[in-house]
Amino acid sequence: MPTASLDTLRQQLEKVIVGQHALIDRLIITLLAGGHVLLEGPPGLAKTTAVHALAAAIDASYQRIQFTPDLMPGDLLGSEIYEPATGQFRFTPGPIFHEILLADEINRAPPKVQSALLEAMAEHQVTVAGETRPLPDIFIVLATQNPLEQSGTYPLPEAQLDRFLFKIVLDYPSLDEEVEIARRARKVVEGHVEAGIEAQLKPADILKLRREVDNVFIEERLERYAVELVAATRHIERWRRDWDGIVTAGASPRGSISLLRASMARAFLEGRDFVLPEDIIELAPDVLRHRLVMNFAAQAQGISTDDIVAAAIDSIETP
Repeated sequence: MPTASLDTLRQQLEKVIVGQHALIDRLIITLLAGGHVLLEGPPGLAKTTAVHALAAAIDASYQRIQFTPDLMPGDLLGSEIYEPATGQFRFTPGPIFHEILLADEINRAPPKVQSALLEAMAEHQVTVAGETRPLPDIFIVLATQNPLEQSGTYPLPEAQLDRFLFKIVLDYPSLDEEVEIARRARKVVEGHVEAGIEAQLKPADILKLRREVDNVFIEERLERYAVELVAATRHIERWRRDWDGIVTAGASPRGSISLLRASMARAFLEGRDFVLPEDIIELAPDVLRHRLVMNFAAQAQGISTDDIVAAAIDSIETP
């Protein structure tokens, strides 16, 4: 299995991203699985830097768009422009027609803009002025949101959250890591993150690797185990009676599909052609945490979606 190129890709990302090893692995898994990622964390944790570095490392076309309350769907998708000289309309593509799209502070855009992403994320195409246009073969939305500020934000709808392969929650670095971050920041040339990164793969290489991920073997009992974990989030009261009713909606079958696909990609990244239970257990929180809807009682008791996923993992027997 061609893990050498993936190891080199990881090394290139580590030139820019200090620590955050789980984040780097999740980004590579996203490339292999063909999904999208929601990054959540306070400002200054290298969310934008990580996305920019990933695009540079695979030589992908990249566009950052700042989501704001006055953003319009046309600013994202593109629009038809009338040309008086020809008497015809000409389509001007928006930033969504890039291979990697950084949707910065996605929860600051109004619902109509967030909805414009649904078709793109699910079907890799957009419809503008009645015409459907395909997106690049490699199309990844890497969205960020700041959990500290709620003023002027719009919660993402469940239908859109369900289309993210991962929701990765970032925390502050350790003291030693922060010292290294400060040291490296002084050496960045004119603020160009990609300056020290050498492209190791091309988008065509990623497509080839995805086809190889398809051949990763997963036993039927592990398939059932992953599905049982997802189903347990819908009926957690069967194992925790005191939590009866706190989950308004559990993860959908898309959660099962995503968990299995991500587990196959992780196995491939680790140099294996078969999935182990640890692949599923390791990725379950990142795959499922954003797919659960909790009621107000859960919030009052301080019960998070991560708690529900952890309880499901503890309750379902590991194969």
